[in-house]
Amino acid sequence: MNSPLGIIAGTGFYSISKLKDPQIHIVDTKYGQAQVTKGTWNNRTTYFLTRHGVGHSVPPHQINYRANIQALVDLGVKDVLAVNVCGGIDEKVPVGGLQVVDDFIDFTKNRILTFFDGDEGVNHVDMTNPYDPDLRKVLITAANNLNMPISDGGIYGGFEGPRFETKAEIQMAKQFGVTMVGMTGVPEVVLAVEKGLRYAAVCIVANPAAGLGSEDITMSDVQKVVEDSAARVVEILDEAIKILAK
Repeated sequence: MNSPLGIIAGTGFYSISKLKDPQIHIVDTKYGQAQVTKGTWNNRTTYFLTRHGVGHSVPPHQINYRANIQALVDLGVKDVLAVNVCGGIDEKVPVGGLQVVDDFIDFTKNRILTFFDGDEGVNHVDMTNPYDPDLRKVLITAANNLNMPISDGGIYGGFEGPRFETKAEIQMAKQFGVTMVGMTGVPEVVLAVEKGLRYAAVCIVANPAAGLGSEDITMSDVQKVVEDSAARVVEILDEAIKILAK
């Protein structure tokens, strides 16, 4: 029998219509509380976690990433499919486009980024493939099955937020090979790997990153793109869950 599946998403994803019989649960962990919505998706028990809270009240630098990941672990989750809303640097992926990243660079400054505080000795976790190759393949196959364009591979640049990045920061990230920038993918992926979870993320390009577009970045513009893209992402997740069941 398949273990429960974890779905983590952020801006624009506060509920998912395909999640049947949804029930909100508060999970107590040693790192604090996490709110998850339990339901079934294609007959698989699924826990959906919206990073910013139902009312989008939690800014990215205040999210309790450790509690979120620990809650999924405590609920028996082994696989996590994540959705990130990003600023785009890769010219090959237009606004509204999708990319399944395969690496990251951490530009955050003030976050708790590990479970390993020394309580259990010193631990070092391999990050050669932080995004699980098999789950990445599932997401890409799902999009291909639906004839939806998706970019295979890319580097996620995690910034502190809640402000958007500067033009200089984007140029720096571009020189490092970053293709997407966001505020929530790190340390989430790190913590998932530390807990032995298989984790993969599909990123929505909600706007050109700072200095790469002709207009200033606004949350209303970002939210409009996410609204227009959300249905496609949900269909990809739906197809991915079907593939995982085979």
